[in-house]
Amino acid sequence: MTESPAPAPAAAALTARAQEVSSRIVDDILTLVRQETSSYDLPGLATGLDLLRELTVQRLGRPDHEHRYPGGECGDTLTLTYAGTGTGAGAGTGAGHVLLVGHYDTVWPTGTLAGWEQPGASEDGREKLGGPGIFDMKTGLAQGIWALKLARESGGPVPTVTFLFNGDEEIGSLSSRPVIEEAAQKADVTLVLEPTAHGAVKTARKGTGIFQVTATGVEAHAGLAPQDGASAITALSEFVVAAAKVAAPDRGTTINTGLFRGGSAINVVAGQATAGVDIRVSSEAEQARVDEELDAIKVSDPRVRIDIDHAWNRPPMTLNAASAPLLALAREVALDQERASLPDTAVGGASDANFVAALGLPVLCGMGAVGDGAHAQGEFIYPDTVPAQTALVAGVLGRLTRPLRG
Repeated sequence: MTESPAPAPAAAALTARAQEVSSRIVDDILTLVRQETSSYDLPGLATGLDLLRELTVQRLGRPDHEHRYPGGECGDTLTLTYAGTGTGAGAGTGAGHVLLVGHYDTVWPTGTLAGWEQPGASEDGREKLGGPGIFDMKTGLAQGIWALKLARESGGPVPTVTFLFNGDEEIGSLSSRPVIEEAAQKADVTLVLEPTAHGAVKTARKGTGIFQVTATGVEAHAGLAPQDGASAITALSEFVVAAAKVAAPDRGTTINTGLFRGGSAINVVAGQATAGVDIRVSSEAEQARVDEELDAIKVSDPRVRIDIDHAWNRPPMTLNAASAPLLALAREVALDQERASLPDTAVGGASDANFVAALGLPVLCGMGAVGDGAHAQGEFIYPDTVPAQTALVAGVLGRLTRPLRG
């Protein structure tokens, strides 16, 4: 940083105000959860994004600029920009620019909500709230909106804030990635409103690969002439077993075959089979090793051809030099707000923060919900943490009225 950050809003007043409006924030969270937004339900995604925009405008007014990017076979991406006051002479002048990123799609198929059971209280009696996507990551969306609202109401300067809501994060941010990267390059810092890791921000994430492996064999009658066939299923099974051995958990590398399909009929030697393979790596060196060793796998029947689509979806994320000052600033805000600490951690999952970190830009991830159970039927949040998490983001915004990087 080349200059000292602007003073934070009065921390006590900010946290007190967040507590006062806590029930309203929770109401907004539940409003978003009630609109199901499966990554594969385009009508549901469209309705969900309209609802999210409407909620943002209700809380913050009409944005100074907005743009909706068509997602094609994915959910659309929406950016809403609110000019800051900063320390300059006019709105947005010298205000700094913060990008708040959050996805509104979930892993849950449409119709899941109807059968969802609310969790009971935790062992220590704390209330829990559940629902498809409540933890990952609709709570973060609502908290981010309210964070800017509280920062503006505090009377102190605020940065220009761009919200970026994308509807395809759970399936790899296939259409939104270029939008995210462009928006991050225009901003001074990026905060990703993904859920916390039990209250910790996420400063390191694994890179991900979503590989499609196809085996092409020779069909034949399974009873009359099995010797004339070359089973794609058998060969692909051999490949999957060999691929699992390429994993190196001690180096942070995991390999999971989650989908397997093949064959045309039970009495036909399978002519084709496909497998979907999820790969997680902690370094680019491991990425290169996995590529090389998967390509080297041989199957026993030379008549079967194996084709691998090396689709590396997200690069590994580490706490880069640009992000370290942002983490330090967030910890200063947490201290001002009398939080015991603000730990950071590394996690196996990936997010849109991976793209920003790979550009060498400042980013913090995991600024959203406190709870657990992402992608599981027990997904929940602790509603008593909503005020503190909202105040934390609001406090960070109040400290980013000047660019973090020089």
